Amino acid sequence: MLLGRTAYGLYWMFRYIERAENSARLVDAGLRMSLTRSHMNGDLWDGVLQTSGVGDVYESIYGQNWSEAIDFLMRDKANPSSVLSCIETARHNARMVRTALTRETWEATNECWLDLKALLARRLKPADLPEVIDAVKRKTGLIRGAFHGSMLRNDIFNFSRMGTFIERADNTARILDVKYYVLLPAVTQVGSSIDNVQWESILRSVSAHRAYGWVYEGEYKAANIADFLILNNRMPRSLAYCYEQILGNLQHLQREYSDRHAAHDTAERTMKSLQHHSIKDVMDQGLHEYIEDFINQNNQLSQEISEGYRFL
Repeated sequence: MLLGRTAYGLYWMFRYIERAENSARLVDAGLRMSLTRSHMNGDLWDGVLQTSGVGDVYESIYGQNWSEAIDFLMRDKANPSSVLSCIETARHNARMVRTALTRETWEATNECWLDLKALLARRLKPADLPEVIDAVKRKTGLIRGAFHGSMLRNDIFNFSRMGTFIERADNTARILDVKYYVLLPAVTQVGSSIDNVQWESILRSVSAHRAYGWVYEGEYKAANIADFLILNNRMPRSLAYCYEQILGNLQHLQREYSDRHAAHDTAERTMKSLQHHSIKDVMDQGLHEYIEDFINQNNQLSQEISEGYRFL
């Protein structure tokens, strides 16, 4: 059995790699939607900050001055979930578990840190943001690719993948919540061109725009997009896909270690919920309420993994 400290380092290394990309994707979502809601940019960035879980930290430093929001999300050391903070934390964890990683994985992680540290060394100009966001997605993707292509499928792989998909599920839920937490237009505008542009922005921010078009022939409907990002297990950033991966890795650990923890029950319960509910059930409950419940369950699962495998 892996030492709890090693399992902890792997799990959180990959959570922070995923979080770095996710923070960049949230900024991307905010930028795209600001093009259609320029008259309420303050509320927009407040929503993005709250959804990323750092709204209170931001307000304690900058108050209601939303002009610092992008810098705070991309490179501010005071924000533990900024892209730069996440990459530095991921590299720190990678160094801690260096002997558990292949050379390719370590080198991709170190290169990502060096390149993004240089890109984020100074305040970003608005014109540079798309290029930097793309660089974040590319560099973090290279780490995952190196890891996936070179690691044994053992407990090291399982803890790393669970970290990736718990973080990814959290992010997909939060990006969906950006749409309904602050940005939903008035009821009279639901289904209008403004509403559709915002939904298209959400799809682009999770690299799902083309895939959605293949499934739904490009017709932007709130229920279809929510279904795609929550319940469609062929979409690699959907909640259903993430939980298939989490559950599969937990089951591998159960076979490997011949023991079972509360985390297994929670993951199975969440997976069954995703399999047995329709998007109508989700919308009837209320998308915002459903997402809040999911995020709480996802956080509970992470805590149970930490306790069950003695991370602390």
